[in-house]
Amino acid sequence: MFARNKKDQFAELLHEMTVNLKEAADYFSSFSLEKPEDVTVFSETINNYESKGDRFVYQMIVQLNDTFITPIEREDILELTNRIDDVLDAMEKAALSFEICHLSKFNDVITKMAAEISGATDEIATAVDHIFTKKLKLINAHSKKIKQHESACDTLYREALLTLFQEEQDPIRLIRYKTVYENLEEIANFCEDVSKTLNSIVMKNA
Repeated sequence: MFARNKKDQFAELLHEMTVNLKEAADYFSSFSLEKPEDVTVFSETINNYESKGDRFVYQMIVQLNDTFITPIEREDILELTNRIDDVLDAMEKAALSFEICHLSKFNDVITKMAAEISGATDEIATAVDHIFTKKLKLINAHSKKIKQHESACDTLYREALLTLFQEEQDPIRLIRYKTVYENLEEIANFCEDVSKTLNSIVMKNA
């Protein structure tokens, strides 16, 4: 159950982690390629968000090691921390794949999948804040919305692959876009993993 005396430090750090995640996802979904070198700027910027996320993970581990009583089980805090970090890691991987695959523009599929991912991170940020304000009953609704965003990405991914293999004649271009689509789908899957961890926390503490 919740231990009020040690709540704030963990709540603040997890909040900062989700803000960083949300800012990364917003940048990811709003960025527009206008010239070839833009994709390098995009990749480097996402890498900066990921590096900042790694620093938050380190701070969380230090705080967990230094704190005897935690607001919820320390294993749950660490699990949630790691799952949030997984999303950022996957985002960095996807951004790097854009650079490696020499994308010259973001097509409709990429734009739509990125928007769904951004929506999922919105829900993650709100749900995580609810943990430490004792609004656990509200978390499930946000988890369902995360799953809806993931399902939308899954649909876009399947449809994009179908179209790609039916219409693309250039094998190199096919491999490039297949790689990009797979990496975007992976981000959405990691968002769903966050929702599963949130649901587990609700079950343990409701």
